[in-house]
Amino acid sequence: MLIKIDFESDTPLYIQLKRQLIQGIARGQLKQGESLPSVRQLAEDIGINMHTVNKAYNLLKQDGYVSIDRRKGAIVNRSIGEPGEDYMSELKEELSAIIAEAYTKGVKREEFKKICHDIFIEYEGE
Repeated sequence: MLIKIDFESDTPLYIQLKRQLIQGIARGQLKQGESLPSVRQLAEDIGINMHTVNKAYNLLKQDGYVSIDRRKGAIVNRSIGEPGEDYMSELKEELSAIIAEAYTKGVKREEFKKICHDIFIEYEGE
């Protein structure tokens, strides 16, 4: 899986990394039970600080995407589980901000729904 970091983006590097790893899991590029590169190796490969990678890995662990073992490193979880009430609340908050921005920029409802639909299909592999 190729990680692309935008050093000019306003989005923090650890968030960019976290999002790309989640997308890799969703697309099946990172398989359940697969080991992720070590913090040191990934930091070196993409040219960022080890602490940045460590922060992304810890957030992935918090959210249930990976397990961290001192000997094996970060491993993609076999089962992430069902979305809880906290996750659904966070999802609604994030989508609300995105929809508000799209709305103020003139994106129409059907256009927004089509974008969401197309992205969802991409992850389903249809």
